[in-house]
Amino acid sequence: MRLLVVEDEARLGKALQRGLQAEGFVVDVAADGLTGLELARHGGYDAMILDVMLPGLSGYRVVRQLRAEERWLPVLMLSAKDGEYDQADGLDCGADDYLTKPFSYVVLLARLRALLRRGAPQRPAVLTAGDLSLDPARRRVTLAGAEVVLTAREFALLEYLLRRSGAVVSKTELLDHVWDDSIETAPNTVEVYIGYLRRKIGRERLETVRGAGYRLAG
Repeated sequence: MRLLVVEDEARLGKALQRGLQAEGFVVDVAADGLTGLELARHGGYDAMILDVMLPGLSGYRVVRQLRAEERWLPVLMLSAKDGEYDQADGLDCGADDYLTKPFSYVVLLARLRALLRRGAPQRPAVLTAGDLSLDPARRRVTLAGAEVVLTAREFALLEYLLRRSGAVVSKTELLDHVWDDSIETAPNTVEVYIGYLRRKIGRERLETVRGAGYRLAG
């Protein structure tokens, strides 16, 4: 297994390299974000351990760029930034796991093994269908490059449809996944919100499949 460690603290980078090599991994180390990004693109690695605060390019920007290029290398982020929003930002921009410093080496190894077991299935950070895109982390929707303003419910509905792009999604499924199941919601509520979405993203993008549900064109 080939690993890439991107860490600007030289002592920590070397320590990780020695420890992981002792576990049987082949390990390369980069000390800045730009070098790390270039190696991640072309190095044929099985996973990457990525610091957040890096010279040249932050870890957030590195992983976001990789995902934008549809490169699904598993990424474990390391950071001294231990706030819940910092961790959420790392995961939302495309990282697969987030570990705060100081960390347990035993836990790091366990999380790394879990990433390697899962492999690298496609999991884009930004959802797209044609020229329609939705960024869950930034809560932003664009259509042909222009921003589309949605309510929270419209956003949740569009996000779910984009995650099932090309598939027929029933009203019941939408009610289960988009609306609060603790509150009784009439099935025609889905029709109302589908109408709202059509006015904002174009009627032709959201097809009614009679007797089955709705399908978002891919």
